[in-house]
Amino acid sequence: MEAIRVTDKEWQLAGVHYVRTEAMCNGFGVSLEMEFGEDKAGDEYILVLDGTHPVSTCRLHQLDETTGKIERVATLEEYRGQHYGAAAITAAEEWFAERGVKKILINSRTEAVGFYEKLGYAVIPEQITGSGTFQCIMTEKSL
Repeated sequence: MEAIRVTDKEWQLAGVHYVRTEAMCNGFGVSLEMEFGEDKAGDEYILVLDGTHPVSTCRLHQLDETTGKIERVATLEEYRGQHYGAAAITAAEEWFAERGVKKILINSRTEAVGFYEKLGYAVIPEQITGSGTFQCIMTEKSL
């Protein structure tokens, strides 16, 4: 298992897009436009590889000097529960910490809250959005 910091290398971005397309578009029926519509040149990601195979990813978004947000967390279904997603989150936290970030937010699907709680995140109960499969709740963690 290897977690790499992705900035602009095409092969790395291809891995990010593969994981998100498989996990979110094919796995949950999210449209390509919905999944990738907010992406922009220069976005930063973590990509987790199993050997040479891309299996998990997340996007980093720095909100201000001390606050970061981990977004678009996705892991291939057959790799869930095997710590690949946790590796992506941990690598993102380390990258943020190097920049002086003290608090990290993750908007979690309600079904995934337990995963984030195991990683030290706490629910912000008044911040619920969406509905159905994509009802989400904000979580936070202090570094």
